[in-house]
Amino acid sequence: MATSVRRTTLTLPTAPVGPDNPLPALRPLDEVHRVDDRTRATLPTDMARQVAYAPLRSVLPVRLRDGYGRDRAPAALDAIVLENDRLRATVLPGLGGRVHSLVHKPTGRELLYRNPVFQPADFALNGAWFSGGIEWNIGATGHTTLSCSPLHAARVPAPDAADGGAMVRLWEWERLRDLPFQVDLWLPADSAFLYVGVRIRNPHHLPAPVYWWSNIAVPEDEHTRVLAPADDAWHFGYARTLSKVPVPEWDGADRSYPLRGAYPADYFYEVPDGARRWIASLDADGGGLVQTSTDLLRGRKLFVWGAGPGGRRWQQWLTEPGTGGYAEIQAGLARTQLEHIPLEAGEEFAWLEAYGTLTADPAAVHGADWAAARRETETRLEAALPRAAVDAAYAAWRPYADAEPAERLATGSGWGALDIERGGFQLPGTPFDPDTLGEAQEPWRRLLRTGALPDWEPGPSRADPGASVVAPAWRDLLEAAPSTAAAEYHLGVAQWHAGDRAQAERSWERSLRCAETPWTLRCLAVADTASGHPARAAERLLRAVRLLLASAAAPEPEAPPVLETAGAGRGAERGEGAGQGAERGEGAGQSAVRREKSEAKRS
Repeated sequence: MATSVRRTTLTLPTAPVGPDNPLPALRPLDEVHRVDDRTRATLPTDMARQVAYAPLRSVLPVRLRDGYGRDRAPAALDAIVLENDRLRATVLPGLGGRVHSLVHKPTGRELLYRNPVFQPADFALNGAWFSGGIEWNIGATGHTTLSCSPLHAARVPAPDAADGGAMVRLWEWERLRDLPFQVDLWLPADSAFLYVGVRIRNPHHLPAPVYWWSNIAVPEDEHTRVLAPADDAWHFGYARTLSKVPVPEWDGADRSYPLRGAYPADYFYEVPDGARRWIASLDADGGGLVQTSTDLLRGRKLFVWGAGPGGRRWQQWLTEPGTGGYAEIQAGLARTQLEHIPLEAGEEFAWLEAYGTLTADPAAVHGADWAAARRETETRLEAALPRAAVDAAYAAWRPYADAEPAERLATGSGWGALDIERGGFQLPGTPFDPDTLGEAQEPWRRLLRTGALPDWEPGPSRADPGASVVAPAWRDLLEAAPSTAAAEYHLGVAQWHAGDRAQAERSWERSLRCAETPWTLRCLAVADTASGHPARAAERLLRAVRLLLASAAAPEPEAPPVLETAGAGRGAERGEGAGQGAERGEGAGQSAVRREKSEAKRS
């Protein structure tokens, strides 16, 4: 059959993500992966430099997504299906462009771990995340803030367009680093491999830190073995330190089998320079999924939940009882996920990945000779998809990376269109059209066009202070804008993000002089807590809650008291007052997940 691209819907038991938290994420990240100076001094020079480069301090300007729960009901999810004679790939554009399923049609085998439910959990940098499939992680160390967000999607001519071929292009504007990216997926005629072209561009005048890991969930059982072209790996576990360990045997067990360790852990493989980049997950019969790429995508990783009760509990929490477990095999730009790589102004990173089925001799794959197991796997990969063919496919794709979309399949956010309007960037192939601009972007368009940010409506009953932007160019516009409650509030958020806390506090104080709002009071309470003034923070939070209660009692309120919702659920669990929960800006849905995380770690 000719390669086809079609839209459809996928019905799954679904727990709604819920609304975004309107409180800006001023607090530091809870679980940042870092290494101390002593450990960093032992790392290779380039790794040490990239570990120290531009670590993320907060997820501003992205909002937290902590309003989900665990009540699931069937829901239809938008999906895009790419299909040829050999493979069928199902993509969820509304959920970060996740490849939900990849089926080898001649055998009917699902090559990925396909989660039978959509259940958010607290793993993304901004909260809601779900397991399964292939996830495109961009931004900073951790799961992308776009995990549960829509991406733009369109049908685009493929490199074999003369034969009627088409690609599915996914793209968005990643807000943590202010960078546009695209993911092109296509199935050449008769191909047993899904091709994925990825491009990240820096349209700005200064270098930008870049992070990318393609995260592939694969089924696991006691016979699953993960193979990669390496004899060493960098281990990262609950001790929160990087240490080099041998592959596959370490600490009395063969760690290439995901279930032969008790605890969750990362193994970042040390792939030698010049070696082909690949990683495979193979079963007892020597069959499974292999991923390979052009050389720019250097890193390869195995993540395991482990066979202990904590890891098993997490697997159940992320899906439903009776579902098989999974491990993650991953591919990234750096050796490890603790690193960020500078992308020079006006430049881009681009590479090609390929995903497909592989069958190897099980006796060799599962033999005691690690070198022989690797050699057998790589030999079979070379026969199925030669390294030269991957390089040729990349070269063929590059001219098509700029091809303009022929048909829109899904719509993402309006933030890219807003930055295009401000910066006038030319980004062939990824149009951020003005018609994608929405209510969240409108105040910022007014600032751009008039020099003034619209102020909030009078009164205490406003349900949402509006989304902030924090990039330096926008901060400059805010500093030049007339002083209003809204402008000073958003300027304070941008200054806080930039690390200028004293100026942020002064901006928020000016906002209060313009109009007393619960949003600004809460920001100052966070600042008070950070500077060691808890009593003053409590007073301000109490005043914020009273304002919200007063607005709730007024006729025709605009919305429920969000601060009360954001803090009461978690505070009740921890025996805290509403003020403490509100100060963190976290919602009740996230509290249940974090409690479960604590129980899993203890077990």
